[in-house]
Amino acid sequence: MLNVTIYSKKDCHLCDIAKETLLKIQQELPFSLNEIDIEKDKAAFEKYKYLIPVIEIDGEKVFNYRVNEYEMKNILRLKSQPR
Repeated sequence: MLNVTIYSKKDCHLCDIAKETLLKIQQELPFSLNEIDIEKDKAAFEKYKYLIPVIEIDGEKVFNYRVNEYEMKNILRLKSQPR
């Protein structure tokens, strides 16, 4: 199963929208979702403070600011195919 991580913080409108999109996609395409609050993780804060929300799949950054639902589904499908 693919691991999707969203780097976000509270009171972030774009983060809320991105999380809603990911939860919607998760209903169709299974993946584990991990949320990291950058305000509680100093390294993540330094790395992503001006880019949130940041979405990673298995450690690879695929989106920041906004999540395109269509593109995210395609990426998940491609990454979940056997190699």
